[in-house]
Amino acid sequence: MLGRSVTARSRIVGWMLLLLSAALAVPTFGITIIWQTELDRQIDAQLVSEADELRSFARTPRDPHTGERFTTGASLLTAFMRLHSPGHNAAFFSIVDGRADRRNPGYAPVYLDEDPEVVALMARTTDTHVRWLDSSAGKVRYGVVPVQLAGDHTDTRLVLVVFRDRELQQERHMARLLLASGSFAMVVAGLASWLVAGRVLAPIRLVRQTAERISETDLTQRLPVRGNDDVAELAETFNHMLDRLSGAFIAQRQFLDEVAHELRTPITVLRGHLELMDEDPDSQRGQTQALLFDELDRMRRIVDDLLLLARAERPDFLSPGQTSLTDLVVDTAAKAQALGPRRWTVAEVADVSVHLDEQRVTQALMQLAVNAVGHTGEGDAIEIGSRLWRGRVVLWVTDTGPGVAPDDRERIFQCFYQGGSAVPGRAASGIGLGLALVREIAQAHDGVAHVEEAPGGGARFVIDLPARHPTTEGTFCEQDLDSRGRGKNRRVRRKGAAP
Repeated sequence: MLGRSVTARSRIVGWMLLLLSAALAVPTFGITIIWQTELDRQIDAQLVSEADELRSFARTPRDPHTGERFTTGASLLTAFMRLHSPGHNAAFFSIVDGRADRRNPGYAPVYLDEDPEVVALMARTTDTHVRWLDSSAGKVRYGVVPVQLAGDHTDTRLVLVVFRDRELQQERHMARLLLASGSFAMVVAGLASWLVAGRVLAPIRLVRQTAERISETDLTQRLPVRGNDDVAELAETFNHMLDRLSGAFIAQRQFLDEVAHELRTPITVLRGHLELMDEDPDSQRGQTQALLFDELDRMRRIVDDLLLLARAERPDFLSPGQTSLTDLVVDTAAKAQALGPRRWTVAEVADVSVHLDEQRVTQALMQLAVNAVGHTGEGDAIEIGSRLWRGRVVLWVTDTGPGVAPDDRERIFQCFYQGGSAVPGRAASGIGLGLALVREIAQAHDGVAHVEEAPGGGARFVIDLPARHPTTEGTFCEQDLDSRGRGKNRRVRRKGAAP
């Protein structure tokens, strides 16, 4: 229990830290990329501006400092570098006929004009495009501007250099400070989240612990309600639910206790006295004795049906297993023949094994057979069958009685509802629990039970269940009652065939 609580708290803290990390990392890296992109744009603009200044200066024929005319490109670049200082982390130097000539006064992170490979690279450049260069000071952005004066045939060019990585130092320092402060904030937030998560989960943990202590015989546990927040409303709702469950269980127990007391006690007393009586069929005593025994048996069936309905919601109500539908239907039809002199027939049967509770389904079919006998007369036909259809097991009992009115087709499956006997002169038997049992057995299998009008008149009671784990794709056939699903008299069902 403690382990589950710690795991839940750890998950909450982990998700919160993950969100904080994303909230910190995304802006930090995003701002860094934006800064770098904007800096590159500014460096390119700076190099273009320096080149434009050189072109403007070259239109001046004389040196502003000495007043002498420029006769070579080298002298022009020397005067330009003397009068124009590069920006921060930038540098100028000139190249004449492939050799470094002059550089701007002042400090530079790296003196690139002292590197022969760099000077050779700049001397070979034939255009004014801005390019990248790796140096010991990091990435360098540079541009080469050729200078040519009339009468001067030397190859003269000015190299404009900006040390981009040095320019990024401040931005990178800001990013590191932001990450460091964010990391510290995450540690603080993690500790705070751990404490807050514990306080938030405490009422929920209490709900779970209370639910674990509740059993079928102990519904007295209640949650303390503190405050007026959502957790308090949850606890109050949980308590109301427990009140309703407790009331329902108490009502059910009282109902069962009353039924057991009111029926079983007189049954036991009467049967004990009747068994002491001398049975005399020709006397009034014998007739009374037979009548009482019949009523006692009926009362015992009522008690058994009520107890079965009460157990229908329990998880051990079903004991499913692999069941042959052929054997199930044929065995049920053989047992049902003892219920009354009717024309019993087996319609089509599904030759397949499915996963269900054979005893409960047989009990439901027998109950439908009892219901069919009660609504038919001697010589009427009652049909039992099964079918595997679109992943469903369909079992039915059809009779040739008067059928069920459309208004009663839903109500007859309710407890204690009796539609009355359809046979003249016969009173309705039972107290309306048989079809309710059929419905409960079907619902326990995740199925349904319903009644419809039979094709030739009468009623057709259907139990529709999911076909779980069929072992074969069944074929539909009809067989003699005596074959019990295994004999050699099995034949393909023929519409309207005689039994």
